[in-house]
Amino acid sequence: MYKRFFFTTAIALFIFGFCAAQITGKVETELTKTKYKANTVVYIEKAEGNFKPSAKHAQMDQKNLTFIPRVLPIMVGSTVDFLNNDDVLHNVFCPDKCSKFDLGSYGKGVVKSYKYDKLGCQSVILCNVHPEMEAYIIVLQNPYFAVTDKEGNFSIKGVPAGKYTIQVWNEKLKSAPQQITVPASGKLVVNFNMAK
Repeated sequence: MYKRFFFTTAIALFIFGFCAAQITGKVETELTKTKYKANTVVYIEKAEGNFKPSAKHAQMDQKNLTFIPRVLPIMVGSTVDFLNNDDVLHNVFCPDKCSKFDLGSYGKGVVKSYKYDKLGCQSVILCNVHPEMEAYIIVLQNPYFAVTDKEGNFSIKGVPAGKYTIQVWNEKLKSAPQQITVPASGKLVVNFNMAK
């Protein structure tokens, strides 16, 4: 009985371990300001299955009068905690129709939350007290997404084999979506060239 259990478990691990691939690539731009390569969200537009957001809340901090991270992709249904780690009051709000809210003013050490339940919402996050503060939250259908590093590199792991549309979101630039076929294992390289 134990031999059968371990054999079945080993087979399942083998199958699931090798039926998913990694998508890697780079986001390029013709602009001289390479800062736009960073904080670009690369994501699978739609995947089969019912995906539930993590019970653990996503977090957006406020430190040194800056939202951290500047760009936060989440799955629909996720709750975001907005922390205040500054010695001053902040007032986090979003003016967008899809997720309009105002958390009011609050001080250091306080956390306020908001649940994002509208798929496709691209929210700008602002502070009424400090107009220079700005961040973005992107609400997605599935967990297959990544945020680029300062060089524009990204990696999305665990994508099941199949045909997908892969897209990018950037606060300033755009790029056409691409149709891709993800293999059962290994890596697939996908690059994007962004422009205004």
